[in-house]
Amino acid sequence: MISIRPSRFDDIGVIAEFQLKLANETEGVNLNPRIVTTGIEALFADPGKGVYYVAESREKIIGCFLITYEWSDWRNGMIWWLQSVYVTESHRREGVFKRMYDYIHDAISKDSSLIGLRLYVDKSNARAQKVYQSLGMNGDHYMVFEWMKN
Repeated sequence: MISIRPSRFDDIGVIAEFQLKLANETEGVNLNPRIVTTGIEALFADPGKGVYYVAESREKIIGCFLITYEWSDWRNGMIWWLQSVYVTESHRREGVFKRMYDYIHDAISKDSSLIGLRLYVDKSNARAQKVYQSLGMNGDHYMVFEWMKN
């Protein structure tokens, strides 16, 4: 059975390990482990930045995701952004992401101040795009542009 729960401070090491793997697997980027760890610690110090959740099976963490927030003045409500999604290789294709998505969808559906969910995906990550589309999400509305200092 797969369960989802908010992360705890003692999960930081596993979450950091997952994020290092995620960056390498999806974008071929080798991140600095110290920076990733301190970035995750910053979320715990300031919950306004976001919150990590973990997926567990038999009391072992097998995945994680991050929720961050965007206020929509157009809709007078909060949009959750789904980020930093990772599932261990040994548990892929077992419905872990679907369980994560259902957890998020249920939370948004039950809270009238939450109005939707957004995520971004690397253009070359066709596998993830198919998963998101199979859950009823679409990429028809927006393109994401960015400028990063580093």
